[in-house]
Amino acid sequence: MHDVLVIGVAGGTASGKTTVVEKIMERFSRDIALLELDSYYADLSHLPYDQRVQINFDHPSSLDIATLIDHIGRLKAGQPVAKPVYDFAAYTRSGQTSTIQPARLILVEGILIFAVPELRSQFDIKVFVDTAADIRLMRRIRRDIAERGRTLESVEKQYFATVRPMHEQFVEPSKQYADIIIPRGGENRVAIDMLTAKIASLLPG
Repeated sequence: MHDVLVIGVAGGTASGKTTVVEKIMERFSRDIALLELDSYYADLSHLPYDQRVQINFDHPSSLDIATLIDHIGRLKAGQPVAKPVYDFAAYTRSGQTSTIQPARLILVEGILIFAVPELRSQFDIKVFVDTAADIRLMRRIRRDIAERGRTLESVEKQYFATVRPMHEQFVEPSKQYADIIIPRGGENRVAIDMLTAKIASLLPG
């Protein structure tokens, strides 16, 4: 049994990580604190916009890992944290925060969470969501245009410049550290049912 269980959910861009997290939250809704890696990009407000656009957001160096690890530790200690809110259109933090209350189950979701050793060591269970590259690309295009105010041209440019090479360099190799690999993402009901059963067995009643 764990007083607090920390689970990492990793996988490539648009692999279905969020859907898997949502399925877990449906099962343990009142006992979850969710931290998305997308909220922990480093603050770039000191840079002009044209320089922010040039940052490789698919490289671990673009992330504020220290703050994320600190927040995991505070939640485990029973303290609330102020999760940053990131503005993806402006490529920097919005200046707002979201208060996350401590819970028995902490979920951390993001593409690079297993690629950084000091972050990877925080997780009791490491889950990798594995989805074919062509499916992930189509989802990424739809998401970035609809939700993040990007153009098709900018999505395509970023994908080939950084998303794809960083996936091959960091994300795909990090799959070796996973305890559980879920093919087909949120569509894999059997795997998700097995995962939630495992979580339930580790949490105090």
